Amino acid sequence: MKPEIIVVTAAYGSSKVAELGGQSALLPLIKQAGADGVEIRRELFSAEDLSQLPALGQAITRQGLSACYSVPETLYLADGALNPHLAQFLSEAQQIGAQQLKLSLGHFIDLHTTALAAVLAASPVELVVENDQTTDCKLAPMQRFFHQARDAALPLEMTFDMANWRWTGEDARLAAQQLSHYVGYVHVKTAVPHRDSFRAIALDDSPEDWRALLHALPADAPRGIEFPLEGDDLLAVTRHYVDLLRAR
Repeated sequence: MKPEIIVVTAAYGSSKVAELGGQSALLPLIKQAGADGVEIRRELFSAEDLSQLPALGQAITRQGLSACYSVPETLYLADGALNPHLAQFLSEAQQIGAQQLKLSLGHFIDLHTTALAAVLAASPVELVVENDQTTDCKLAPMQRFFHQARDAALPLEMTFDMANWRWTGEDARLAAQQLSHYVGYVHVKTAVPHRDSFRAIALDDSPEDWRALLHALPADAPRGIEFPLEGDDLLAVTRHYVDLLRAR
């Protein structure tokens, strides 16, 4: 069975998304490119957009797309407390018909099992926790979190970002070996050194063997295109990468 291919709206860049009319305006393009779903980004919303989430959900449904909702916040705060807005974010995800809510881990100290389980049980939306580019998301705390979450039978999985390990200075292949059994969603991305950090690049421009890393992850996990989608013909560019990832 081929995995779902998801297009992350942020892959087009915030200025291009705004120029084209917002994330809802991208839905026909994403559908025409042959994708199965869309990842909606909260950071790309205006205040007006946030007040019209059900309408966005209806637009996604009309296009026959699945949805993931990404919020640029962490599950755990700097002091280790559970994010108090988790229920709100799950509600927003439900309003757009998203199957998943994506947050990054944050500063994990204690699972807060009872509180976390209660919030998750109250929503039909699944939580997927991502490794971001901070030291909070190095391999060791990610392993500890998912091990404890599985022992507690919490209904959540991992979003494995293939490139973010560059920022944390760790081996992505080792991370895949250690974490693959928790992975429910893959952010397909490669990155190269840029000044004193890294920058994401398109797969065709990558010097790395991204295919080997992708093959080390669950073959049935949805694959999200998060690398830059740029060019004069965005439909053709998007279709090219949708087809490329569907074939791998």
